[in-house]
Order: sequence, then C-alpha cells, then structure tokens
Amino acid sequence: MRDLVERLAAAWAIAGGLVLLAIVLVTTANAGAFALDRLARVFGATVSGLPGYEDFVRLAVSAAALMLLPYCQLRRGHVAVDLFAKGLPPRVRRGLDAAIATMMAALAAFLAFWMTIGLLETRADGALSRVLGWPEWPFYLPGIASLLLWAAVAGLQAFERQAFEEEDRGRA
Repeated sequence: MRDLVERLAAAWAIAGGLVLLAIVLVTTANAGAFALDRLARVFGATVSGLPGYEDFVRLAVSAAALMLLPYCQLRRGHVAVDLFAKGLPPRVRRGLDAAIATMMAALAAFLAFWMTIGLLETRADGALSRVLGWPEWPFYLPGIASLLLWAAVAGLQAFERQAFEEEDRGRA
C-alpha cells in the first residue's frame, strides 16, 4: 500500500509541476506580448496580451499549489520545529511524530470535506471565470484529490510510526 501511495504522490507532484510549467509559459507569453506591445506602439500598432490570462493563472495556481502537498508530506518537507523534541527519548519523539501525522491526516481530510462542499456550491451557483467564462467547479477536483492523497500519506506515516513504537515495546 505504501508503494502505491508513494507512486501516486510522486506522479501527482509531477502533474502539479507540469501545471506550474504551463503557468510559467503562459505568463512568459503574456509578458512577451506586453513587451511587443510597447515596441509596436512606437510604430503605431498594438499587440494585445492573452485574453483571460488572469483567469487561467488563478484557476491553475489553485490546483497546482495543492498538488505538491502530498509529496511534500511524503518527504517530510513541511516546516517542523524540533528544538524542544531533540532532547526527548526516541520513543517519545516517534509518538509525537505519530500524533502530528495523525492530526495532519485529520486536517487534510477535514479540508477535503469542506472543499467538496465548496465544489458543490460553486457548481450549483454556476460560477464562471470572469473573462474566459470557464466553469470554476472542475478546478476544485485536483484540490480535493490532493487533500485526500495528503491525508492518505500522513495516515500511513502515522501508522508506520505506531508500528515502530510497538516494535520498540516488544524489545523492551
């Protein structure tokens, strides 16, 4: 199960990276159009920017940012304050890590639940992006999937740490 979740988190992070790459490319094209417009104005012409650029970036960033969180959890890349925990015995540190991973899994699942409510409300309202007129609710789906995958990763980490604690108890 752990291997599957690891592969999913890695693939999901790569997909998030591809979305970020698309954002960078669209932003570069839009900035290039702005520069060309400045140059074209010297000759009495204009070059327009990409219509709906802000819509695309806003919707894509909302998906891409969350897509990186499961992999970050997998690699324990979140900010952690270990100053007070370094002096604790290994068993206590593992217990603390398991408790934090459990809370992280619960938080991610809680956020996924509320994001699902948001998706349903946005869909029912028929919310559209301002310029492109795209429905906004489909952009919630990657976020919900990201939060559920994040919860799965954190839950597995909490379970693994508890297994290590049980192993330590067997040795004692």
